[in-house]
Amino acid sequence: MDREQGPGPVPDALAEQVLDAVEGLVMLWFSAAEDSIPRMSTRQLLALQTVHRLPELNLTTLAEHLGIALPTASRLCDRLEAAGLLQRTVQPFNRREVQLLVTQQGRRLLADVTARRTSRLTGVLDAMAQGERDSLRHGLHAFHRARALAPRRAPGNG
Repeated sequence: MDREQGPGPVPDALAEQVLDAVEGLVMLWFSAAEDSIPRMSTRQLLALQTVHRLPELNLTTLAEHLGIALPTASRLCDRLEAAGLLQRTVQPFNRREVQLLVTQQGRRLLADVTARRTSRLTGVLDAMAQGERDSLRHGLHAFHRARALAPRRAPGNG
């Protein structure tokens, strides 16, 4: 896939291959979520997954995790609650704090999306030879290790 080169350094061939692989994985990832019922936006699904991973999360913390404004998070939760996927409860000891909980229906939807993603990813991995899967496993392990050791760059600093 040819990419238009903008300002800055030209990425090397390996970085281009990783970008292509990530784009393919992202398309696979999101296409599995598009088949969910009810159909959810990427942000809605991410919000539901975040609440599921971090039980008893409040609205302010959810907004921070998603990098969105509090009113936007509130409207997002309105839609999830209307769909029966999320429940908001007022804390008895602090009536201003709203706790978020994934409902049983929300947990079923998340399990369904996860199963669909796993199935699609397994289909791709099954099309690879065993040696290729082993190489991918080793490469991913090395990537995660290097990422943990690499210095973090500030946004906008290349």
